[in-house]
Amino acid sequence: MTSPITRHEPGTRMSQAVVHGDMVYLAGQVGEGDDVTAQAHYALAEVDRLLALAGTDKSRILTTTIWLADIADFGAMNAVWDSWVDPANPPARATGEAKLATPYYRVEFIVTAAR
Repeated sequence: MTSPITRHEPGTRMSQAVVHGDMVYLAGQVGEGDDVTAQAHYALAEVDRLLALAGTDKSRILTTTIWLADIADFGAMNAVWDSWVDPANPPARATGEAKLATPYYRVEFIVTAAR
C-alpha cells in the first residue's frame, strides 16, 4: 500500500509543504526585509511554521540547501542560521550562490525533514 501524499498550502504552481510517509519537503522559503539578516530570520520562521503544520520541527531536519544571491552574505546568513538551528541536531547542509527569483530576494532555504 502506498503512503498518502498530503499537500499543505497548495497553490496553482506549488505547495508550501508536501508530506509523504514520514518525509516532509518544503518549498524554498524566502523572506521579507531589506537585508539578508532580516530575510533569513523571516524565512526560517516560515520553516518553523511549515514544519509544525506538517507535524515536525527543526530538530528533525535532514538536509537544507541555502541559496544566496551574493555569497558575500555568507557570514551574515550564518549568524542567523547558527542562532536558529538546533545545535543537538544540525542537518546536512549546502550553501551556494545563485540568481534568485527576483532581485529583492537575498536568501532561500530549501528543507527536507522527517516526521
